[in-house]
Amino acid sequence: MDLRHFLQFKDFSREEFDYLFERTRWIKDKFKRYEPYHPLFDRTLVMIFEKASTRTRLSFEAGMHQLGGSAIYLNTRDSQLGRGEPVEDAAQVISRMSDVVMIRTFEQAIVERFAANSRVPVINGLTNEYHPCQILADIYTFIEHRGSIQGKTVAWVGDSNNMCNTWLQAAEVLDFNVHVSTPPGYEIEPEQAGLYGTGHFESFADPMAACQGADLVTTDVWTSMGYEAENEARMKAFADWCVDGDMMRVAAPDALFMHCLPAHRGEEVTAEVIDGPHSVVWEEAENRLHVQKALMEFLLLGRIEN
Repeated sequence: MDLRHFLQFKDFSREEFDYLFERTRWIKDKFKRYEPYHPLFDRTLVMIFEKASTRTRLSFEAGMHQLGGSAIYLNTRDSQLGRGEPVEDAAQVISRMSDVVMIRTFEQAIVERFAANSRVPVINGLTNEYHPCQILADIYTFIEHRGSIQGKTVAWVGDSNNMCNTWLQAAEVLDFNVHVSTPPGYEIEPEQAGLYGTGHFESFADPMAACQGADLVTTDVWTSMGYEAENEARMKAFADWCVDGDMMRVAAPDALFMHCLPAHRGEEVTAEVIDGPHSVVWEEAENRLHVQKALMEFLLLGRIEN
């Protein structure tokens, strides 16, 4: 099969995502029934981390083991990548000793350069620009609870960061709408998200207006990794962009709340919301495990019919 990578959400088609969501359902069901499933026996995942992680490392490492393979953790501080080895050289070596690579780093250009020199599939575990695995889990979580996301409205409240960019890409691929509300000076940059005017998003100055009638309300921390120097300014700028009970009350009656975690209660979201009845953040976190298992299976084995 042809070599495929998952570096941005738009790397796959709607049909391929439909397949992945169905495989996720099947794989998760096997997991919940304690039924072993080892399609990746003797395969090796290399995980390269330049940014700190809890959910990404745990979900990929546990997932690969559950599929019958093994996972190797590399931190750039403890490898030659941290001592100046070119990304291109590292990709040549690492991809000759493994079957799939996941990278969690800063600039998107790093994963792009690695993939261009890799002999095996490369997965974006998070960059400054995109977080496709998280949105894959978020959309699957929505499907589990509410069915198809096509035609639905997602309200994004907060920073126009990698999560926001990826929601915008997903909306174009899967045909839903995103209402984006950010503070002045933190607006979305359509060209960075890779959007080309297809009309699946709308910007709102007022976060309450963005949440009006939304089927899903979601947010992220105000200061993402790599932007810590801006923290004080961001605390002031984002003060009115905290998802609270009032925002959820103007959303659809059965609206869901999501957050990629870690969360700061009292900053980007109130405890009333994240710990309340609309919240599915724990299912959302767990589903990283299941969608990534389906993703690795697809990248290594292609479509499987059971």
